[in-house]
Amino acid sequence: MKMVVLDGYTLNPGDNPWDRLCELGELAVYERSADAEVIGRCQGAEIILTNKVRITEEVITNTPSLGMIAVTATGYDCVDTKAASDSNVMVCNVPVYGTDSVAQMVFALLLEMTRQPALHDEAVKEGEWFKQPDWSFWKTPLVELTGKTMGVIGFGRIGRRVGQLARAFGMSVLANDINPHSPPEYQPFAWASVEEIFMQADVISLHAFQTPDNVGFINRRLLKMMKKSAFLINTSRGGLINETDLTEALNQNWLAGAALDVVSKEPINKDNPLLSAKNIILTPHISWATKEARKRLMDTTIENIKAYLAGHNQNVVT
Repeated sequence: MKMVVLDGYTLNPGDNPWDRLCELGELAVYERSADAEVIGRCQGAEIILTNKVRITEEVITNTPSLGMIAVTATGYDCVDTKAASDSNVMVCNVPVYGTDSVAQMVFALLLEMTRQPALHDEAVKEGEWFKQPDWSFWKTPLVELTGKTMGVIGFGRIGRRVGQLARAFGMSVLANDINPHSPPEYQPFAWASVEEIFMQADVISLHAFQTPDNVGFINRRLLKMMKKSAFLINTSRGGLINETDLTEALNQNWLAGAALDVVSKEPINKDNPLLSAKNIILTPHISWATKEARKRLMDTTIENIKAYLAGHNQNVVT
């Protein structure tokens, strides 16, 4: 039984070995695969593992030995699930692995925007402190989170954990979800419309799935509703934001700042307008990438494959 990993580098750059997967059969690991290489590399494979490499109808129909596609991520939009279903190919994902890592990244970004320790560390090391007449100085307004309102758009596992952390910081929570249910026990908490969140929240954190219906829904209209002191954070999908509109909003000071771990095209294009925006933090899609989260991702992927080999279903999406 042959398994092929098409883009293994991000999951295992050297600290998260494939050893347990090797025990299950013949394994070929490619760090990266271009679209044109996929069909050739998958020949004879019963199981394909992919994170972001596209598994199209052409790939599926040209891999007659294929029985399973193991997506080493939660999102599986890289797979043509209809073509897989039509060919009786099982598609599995890893629905839970990075909840804590992503939620903690939200607050790493938020604290950097509100307290800016990196900026002040740089100032000290460049000699600004010993030149000061006072024992303390700050280069930007410093913001306390207690008493502020966190708005969470997409209140699934990660969104709910962000809400918990926000409460630990003394923030109230507004949440929006396409299927609002089981409100958390903590207070203050309230369900709210997207518009209400953009008007009322001091911090807005995005945790929604990207669908054809919500691409670019964070647009000029919503951004104009924000408080000038508010912050926007996105650790979910870059396509949720109209990047031209957000660039305008930041450069026109419609909000205090934004921190994005994701953009619409990754790696980021050198002409992405966000690169010219004021008051923005851009990180290279690392919210998920702690070693602990990647190990959970590897472990669950292996368990998905074991279940398939045993004739069982686990984390099957189609």
